[in-house]
Amino acid sequence: MKTFVASAFAFIVAFSAVSVYAEKIDIAKVKCLISGAAAKEDKAADWKDGKVYFCCGNCQKKFTDDSKAFAAKANHQLIASGQVSQGACPFSGGELNKDASIEFKGAKIGFCCNNCKGKAEKMSDDDKVEKLFGDAAYEKAKFAKADKK
Repeated sequence: MKTFVASAFAFIVAFSAVSVYAEKIDIAKVKCLISGAAAKEDKAADWKDGKVYFCCGNCQKKFTDDSKAFAAKANHQLIASGQVSQGACPFSGGELNKDASIEFKGAKIGFCCNNCKGKAEKMSDDDKVEKLFGDAAYEKAKFAKADKK
């Protein structure tokens, strides 16, 4: 009986370690959404279906004090870090076309057609942040917590 309990405990510990590892973000690739500096794993805040990361406590506090002001950048970080996956076009809400996508600062965004893709490609970087990652686009694109494999 003791052997069974010990084996069961070892299995649970091993499974938990694998589950935690699968949820890890490659923090080396993440930039603070406020300063653009390298983010630190211990400077994070919950945001929608994931966590957003910062370089320091000051940036973290700026975000937690007024997260809506940084919503588009926070959404971008969730997408770029692979914490969420896209379900629809951010402009039309239509089904994604695998041949119509762009990459913007580490985040791949898909579209329903080449017209929507072309519209995004012509935007300034500031417009891309707001129109591709703002809350309205995020909702229309049906972003949801990504399945970890």
